[in-house]
Amino acid sequence: MRFLKSFRYAFRGIVYCINNERNMRIHTVMALYVFVFSFFFHLTRVEYAVLFLTFAQVIAAELLNTVAEELTDFNAASFNPVARIVKDMASGAVLVGAAFSVAVGVCLFWRPAVFVGIFQYFTFHPALFVLLLAVTAAAVCFIVLGPLGIRDCLRKRKNGK
Repeated sequence: MRFLKSFRYAFRGIVYCINNERNMRIHTVMALYVFVFSFFFHLTRVEYAVLFLTFAQVIAAELLNTVAEELTDFNAASFNPVARIVKDMASGAVLVGAAFSVAVGVCLFWRPAVFVGIFQYFTFHPALFVLLLAVTAAAVCFIVLGPLGIRDCLRKRKNGK
């Protein structure tokens, strides 16, 4: 039973980070888009393994960055130069991970002929292009407002405020 509770606590931490950190939402949305569009590239199992490890590394770094920020804010009630350095280093770790994930993406996806194929696919399927635009608009709302902000907007609209 404790084992299952540990999963619940872990998911609660992930949800907290998604609810409270815009960058976590950006990383999550980008990972989902990359995964969906990866099917156009017919990656091998090893390439998918590299892709999933890259996703995990960036998201784990963002989780650890949030831990560092929360602990630093908890322990430093006022401005503290050491607290600033800790937070800067944690965010620097995320930046390094994200930059290298872009490099992995270039290695896996830099195939101009596939980009042309994707463009042609959406040209021949305009309904799917409209769906992509709608999903992208929803993703932008998710990133900017977060799940809690979306919930609050929907409640205000429901209550007529």
